[in-house]
Amino acid sequence: MKIIITDTGTYPGRISIEDRIFRPQNHIHPCLGCFQCWTHTPGICAQQDDAQYLGALLSKCDEILIVSRCFHGSFSPFVKMVFERALPYVQPGFEMREGRMRHHPRYNNEISMQVYFYEKHISPEEKELAEKILRDETENYHLKDHQIHWYQDAWQIGGKQ
Repeated sequence: MKIIITDTGTYPGRISIEDRIFRPQNHIHPCLGCFQCWTHTPGICAQQDDAQYLGALLSKCDEILIVSRCFHGSFSPFVKMVFERALPYVQPGFEMREGRMRHHPRYNNEISMQVYFYEKHISPEEKELAEKILRDETENYHLKDHQIHWYQDAWQIGGKQ
């Protein structure tokens, strides 16, 4: 199963019936920072919206596809909001890994992440920052690996395999 997070509705490749797509048309609230997903309903967000089970869905997926405008060297506000709702995928405790604090894993699956950034005018510094952020997210969420693809416009991403 794939989790697709897109700020445009555009995504690469084909989807199957079990894949889940999160796009601006979905009913999704920002994370409240209440930590109930860690303390009261482990792995599940307390907010009842389309992202409530995102942490649990990630436990069943093998790939995350993200389509996002590169916004100041990071995800677009919508993609960032959805990605923050993935917090229930990890546990609240921390461990030191390679000199950095990281969350404990909650699940044992291996996930690859493909990120498709688009932006007409992106500086080398923004690209470098985006790559650093994705390395950090890959480590913190215990992802197997990640790849970044760069495009000038979102329409160029549709249909890619």
